[in-house]
Order: sequence, then C-alpha cells, then structure tokens
Amino acid sequence: QLQLVESGGGLVQPGGSLRLSCSASGFTLDYYAIGWFRQVPGKAREGVSCISSSDDSTYYATSVKGRFTISRDNVKNTVYLQMNSLTPEDTAVYYCAVSKMRRMCPPLQGPFFTSWGQGTQVTVSS
Repeated sequence: QLQLVESGGGLVQPGGSLRLSCSASGFTLDYYAIGWFRQVPGKAREGVSCISSSDDSTYYATSVKGRFTISRDNVKNTVYLQMNSLTPEDTAVYYCAVSKMRRMCPPLQGPFFTSWGQGTQVTVSS
C-alpha cells in the first residue's frame, strides 16, 4: 500500500520560509509523480504543485509560482516543497499525494491523485 507522510510544517512569520517533506513508505517515489495540495477549513482543497517522475517537470499554481519550489530526492525517497516569501494567505494544512497517472503530472485537482498523507499544518502569522 502506498503511504505518504508529510512533515516540516509550523508557525512562521510573514516573509519567512519553510520546507515541507513528503516521505514514502512501501513504494519508491521515483516511479510516481507527486503533488502538493493545501486546504483551509471551510474552503476547497487547492492544488499547489506537482513534480513528474519521467523528466522532473514541475507545475505550480499561479498563487505560489515564483515563491514555492518542488523537488525530489530519490535516494531519500522524499519530495520537498520549499516555500519562500510566505504570507498569511498560505496558512493551511498541506498534503502530498500520488498521481493516478503514475509518472505524469495530471491537472492539479484532487480526483487525479490518491494515497493522501495525513497533512502538516502551516501557519503564517506575526
């Protein structure tokens, strides 16, 4: 069974940075595209970023482009989301998930992904 575990969330001041990690157990991340999503209570889940495993192509939501960077370390079996220039609007629970299209990144919408992690809370506040 594919299992993902997110970590690295926390409280950070506006303008600060965090790096989230998405670690896999029971399978090799190298064979899958991985997406990051976020959700605020009462709001729809938002696709944030995706990295393919075919050629490491990356995709970002407009709201985070230029501030967030997704990457993978196949040796550590982990995908990262480096988040810079954080604003209070980035406050959410962040989740990673496996693409149903295997190596390719699908549209950044929840139904195209599976094996969701439990999430990690990111709070941006002064």
